Amino acid sequence: MTSQLFAICFRATRPSGLARFWSAVLGWEPAAGPGDEVTLLPPDASGFRLRFIPGQEPKTVQNRAHFDLTSTSPDDQKQTVAQAVGLGATHIDVGQRPEDGHVVLADPDGNEFCVIEAGNTFLAGTGFIGALACDGTQEVGYFWSEALGWPLVWDQDQETAIQSPDGGTKITWGGPPVAPKAGPNRLRFELAVPADTDWAAEVDRLISLGATRPDTGAGEGGLLLLDPDGNEFTVPKPR
Repeated sequence: MTSQLFAICFRATRPSGLARFWSAVLGWEPAAGPGDEVTLLPPDASGFRLRFIPGQEPKTVQNRAHFDLTSTSPDDQKQTVAQAVGLGATHIDVGQRPEDGHVVLADPDGNEFCVIEAGNTFLAGTGFIGALACDGTQEVGYFWSEALGWPLVWDQDQETAIQSPDGGTKITWGGPPVAPKAGPNRLRFELAVPADTDWAAEVDRLISLGATRPDTGAGEGGLLLLDPDGNEFTVPKPR
């Protein structure tokens, strides 16, 4: 079996505060982790978790990945925006046009996210977190499709998207131009290797697909690897 997307990790200056924000926005239950870490559990046990871990790197550039939250109606979109702003989000300008229907916000730690207008057919049926939208190449989309065993649901003009065979959140990559990477990503994937799969063999498989080992191989809770675009992800060893 292939690796599973266990969690999306946020490196945060105040993990507990950021976890409270996203718990309130998403309605996901928190669970305390070791030290200052906090995990949010999805309503569907088969979905990925959100983990908030300490990180002191100052935010200097736009993140390479952000959430697209869906809306069921114009009023629903307004309510989501109002709730998020009331919890500490701020409106930001990332170059969106006045005629664009989505609303761009930043969470209390500066991480960008969008609240998408109702009627977006690409995100229909995905759930509240419609997509994790990433800045990345077609190659990295192909890599993650093979790494997770998620089929491509979009592959056009060097833009790619994948989705679990069980449905849910899509992961998308916008294609070129891809901004140069500036320091460690604030958002990263944490994979889980199934208990009936040899951990070392799975790491070798990921490397054969295009992952690389950085100069330091230690990550929060597991082996740190880089995908073909240089994005960090971790593969913890089974306990």
